[in-house]
Amino acid sequence: MSVIKMGNENQIISKGQFYFIYEKTDKGESFFILEDKTKRGLEAKERIFDNEKQVDTDIGIIYNLDGIANRVNIRWYFPQSNYPLSEVQKIAGTLEKKYKAIRELTCPDD
Repeated sequence: MSVIKMGNENQIISKGQFYFIYEKTDKGESFFILEDKTKRGLEAKERIFDNEKQVDTDIGIIYNLDGIANRVNIRWYFPQSNYPLSEVQKIAGTLEKKYKAIRELTCPDD
């Protein structure tokens, strides 16, 4: 499966402070795409299978201050045939809680 370019033509179905959920059809298969807002603009280097979520995911690379590359998930592709929107929203809620907890630890006054 090739990397699907995300652009302005995608309709947002659901969103939170740290995620968007889009709907996209690629090669006859429909997907709910969960995109991590904190990774927007990061170039997708490859698509792999995410064993934790059991779906394909786009991977990007972020370099830390020491120049060490860290592979990070940018977006996940949930086949609509296997995942109802409610299940994708539940997974997105987990992502949202994770980032809110990190923000609370790093910026408690915000």
